[in-house]
Amino acid sequence: MKMVSAKHKTLNVPWGMEVLHGCIGKRSYTWYKGSVLFLTFLCYAGFHASRKPSSIVKSILKGDGTVTAGDGSNRMLLGGGPVVQVDLPMHMRAGWAPFNQPGGQSKLGEMDLAFLAAYALGMFFAGHLGDRLDLRWFLSAGMLGSGIFVSLLGMAYFWDIHIFSYFVIVSIIGGLFQSTGWPSVVSIVANWSGKGKRGLVMGIWNAHTSVGNILGTVVSAALLSWGWGWSYVVLGFLMIALAALMFGFLVVHPTDVGVGDGTRTPDDQESSKPAHGSHAEAEGIHFWDAWKIPGVTSFAFCLFFAKLIAYTFLYWLPYYIKETPIEGRYLSAKEAGDLSVLFDVGGVAGGVMAGHLSDKTGASALVSVAFTLMSVPFLWMYRTYGYISFSANVSLMMVSGFFVNGPYALITTAVSADLGSHESLQGNAKALATVSAIIDGMGSIGAALGPMLTGYISDMGGFDLVFTMLYLSAISAGMLLIKLAAKELVMLRGGKR
Repeated sequence: MKMVSAKHKTLNVPWGMEVLHGCIGKRSYTWYKGSVLFLTFLCYAGFHASRKPSSIVKSILKGDGTVTAGDGSNRMLLGGGPVVQVDLPMHMRAGWAPFNQPGGQSKLGEMDLAFLAAYALGMFFAGHLGDRLDLRWFLSAGMLGSGIFVSLLGMAYFWDIHIFSYFVIVSIIGGLFQSTGWPSVVSIVANWSGKGKRGLVMGIWNAHTSVGNILGTVVSAALLSWGWGWSYVVLGFLMIALAALMFGFLVVHPTDVGVGDGTRTPDDQESSKPAHGSHAEAEGIHFWDAWKIPGVTSFAFCLFFAKLIAYTFLYWLPYYIKETPIEGRYLSAKEAGDLSVLFDVGGVAGGVMAGHLSDKTGASALVSVAFTLMSVPFLWMYRTYGYISFSANVSLMMVSGFFVNGPYALITTAVSADLGSHESLQGNAKALATVSAIIDGMGSIGAALGPMLTGYISDMGGFDLVFTMLYLSAISAGMLLIKLAAKELVMLRGGKR
């Protein structure tokens, strides 16, 4: 077994792994790889869970003109609909200044924009830094900062803060810390995954996005009756705990624990092998050179529109469900939040299927185009027929999630990792974080614009115009990859002959 120097080991073996080695000895490559997949899954599920409170508490902060039943019972009139049972204390029903005032819905969109714009901007710098710093330290610090600033948003409830600039500033700093996550985890997982099987493995692994959304939704909704601040604080402290776990046990690269080439599969050797014998010795790629890698620009701009759609649902779906009667009944904030998790359940299946199809065909652009264009009719059906019954709402929501999240999951994981180890890089493994950051950074600009535009558009023209924006975004995402998809289709036909 190939070993590393004592100095390398001291600097790179996490302290928790050192303790485990003392108790149970060194483990196999497969064991370490499993621990990396598990820990990074928890890590990014935590990132997504900590973003979810903003969507759950929107209707609480806005207030939405709720009127009590007038009989002293714990009931209220929601959005002009029937009186329904809810579990909110009386003092929370009037909203929270400044969001319950005229233009409050636009302010909620602006708060989303502040977070997501900072996240998108920070992503470009995070990728550059991630290729040059110890990823375990870098990721752990980002998680710690994220947890602190998510908690600070919730502390506005306990400190009785109603200053809009406070929410904006905390959101901006929180977005910068959150931007450290994605380039880091994609680079780490790519270090341990063979290129030939990345689509399926990363498709399954990328379920962390939906699992985190579901966890964040359930926890946030369950804590609403305690006060909306708890939704942020509890998930913020969860992030801090996960940061400690990552720092103690996450192994960034096989050589960090002295795992040699002899224990790896051929695919693993191909994808993990550094350019000059050690992953620490390769130089990171320059930012503008990364844009020149074939396929990076097309997939980056495709992800711009794909994430615009996905994050519009992430931040606004619970609010949309609450404001739209289903079978003539308006749901409470908690009920709407609970129902919205089904979009992510469909998204898990979509991510896995997209990854599987990409592995089978080798045509990631073709798969992405098919999914994005198929999402258009199902989004239209969800808007048009989702109100008829709960069964129609649930089924159309899940199918929409399937087609919306499929290409989003594929591009941010397997495609980013493959392009980050493109043959034009001549084996330089230090480009992964930069390429991942460019692709997801462009996607995050779309993610920032989507929720903000939704706030303005829904204020001016309602959700019909919002869904029109989503249709056009899906079509644009597909069109950006048409040229690559056509080349892949020709190759597939040639292979069959």
